[in-house]
Amino acid sequence: MSYSHHPSRLTHPEWARDAAIYQVNTRQLTPEGTLRAAIEHLPRIAALHVDIVWLMPVHEIGVVNRKGVLGSPYAVRDYYSVSSELGTLEDLRAFVDRAHELGLHVILDWVANHTSWDSVLLEEHPEYFPRDADGELIPTPWWDWDDIVDLDYDQPGVADYMADAMEYWVREADVDGFRCDVAGLVPTYFWVRVREQLERIKPVFLLAEWESRELHDEAFDMTYAWTWNSAMHEIATGKANVDALRGYYAWNDRAYPRDSIRMLFVSNHDKNAWDGTEFEQFGDALEAAIVLSVTSDGMPLIYSGQEAGNDRRLPFFDRDPIEWREHPMGDFYTALLAMRHRYRALDNGAWGAPMLEVRTSDPQQVIAFVRDAGDDAVLVVLNLSDAARDVELRTGPVAGRWRRWTPEVEAAGSGDAASDGAAPAGEQLTLERGDRIALPAWGWAVLVRP
Repeated sequence: MSYSHHPSRLTHPEWARDAAIYQVNTRQLTPEGTLRAAIEHLPRIAALHVDIVWLMPVHEIGVVNRKGVLGSPYAVRDYYSVSSELGTLEDLRAFVDRAHELGLHVILDWVANHTSWDSVLLEEHPEYFPRDADGELIPTPWWDWDDIVDLDYDQPGVADYMADAMEYWVREADVDGFRCDVAGLVPTYFWVRVREQLERIKPVFLLAEWESRELHDEAFDMTYAWTWNSAMHEIATGKANVDALRGYYAWNDRAYPRDSIRMLFVSNHDKNAWDGTEFEQFGDALEAAIVLSVTSDGMPLIYSGQEAGNDRRLPFFDRDPIEWREHPMGDFYTALLAMRHRYRALDNGAWGAPMLEVRTSDPQQVIAFVRDAGDDAVLVVLNLSDAARDVELRTGPVAGRWRRWTPEVEAAGSGDAASDGAAPAGEQLTLERGDRIALPAWGWAVLVRP
């Protein structure tokens, strides 16, 4: 069965086809906290099989009403600057150049909704900022963002200034796009205009920190799947069953353009700093959540430190460098992303195969689906409960010969298999509807074909 979707009117860059994304918290990535030091991590990041590197804001941070010692990177003082904390424009160019050499693409974090209280823009264009009845500047209403002040997009000069500033970084630093902070608080027409302006230079990738479907129509390649993260957290903490995820996938399947890409994550800078690490958020369900983020319809995110098993909340306004170490989580992500690159069925957006649900004997505790691209296919079964289950596969395209994929199988075949595209060998299975798969509590199975 196939459904028609309203098409978006933008073209994703070809390099986003099977991409995964990595968020760089430059302040915490290294003891130095600089872009130059971060360059040394790029080969290691590339080895995870990620393709897009998202740099948190690189601009000079405001001083007035600053939070903490160093302030929030999202309180931008000058959109045309590189923060002296991080380095120079030359350092940023060197970072981007090295990333490109490694086959990575770099997107900058962009804060178009607000500036710091002492921003250069406020000095140059005070009319760009809304004011209250007393003529005072206002932070974004209802939030505790008292270290920033809003911009007023009813003033036509604001959109011109912001679009030109974004173009500057594509031209001067050769960045490949932007992650756009609180994108839904900025008028959609602005993002459409920016997309058109940047595409005249080169293909770009835009990620919206927002969840509205219309942002996909003409502006954004990808939006945050906050709802997915919330549903998965509710299940992991016993507050919901698998129907919470079905609700997310139902909306994603029918309400969003077929070629839209959703970003799936178990951590990011906001989650880690304010809600807790992925270990706190998901507990025993973490591994299953990661498998789902990599194999279901969406692009997986790795946040700085996840691959080292970082179990600390990284402060938002101060330095607390990540302690780098070898950790099973790094091996787990590396294996999963290597597998993801091999199977066309798992490609992003309309490039990949749609998820076809497999109904099981345990509908409230198990989610199962097939993604079949013809030449290859992936069957995923996840036990999202704290009890072992013998899961009967009752519906869906499960019949046929499969091979069981595991990180160990991937690692064993990572040499020649990774270079020539051949899949490493795993346990052979022949399935029919009605067959069963035994899974431990919070256990998962990934079966692949060929």
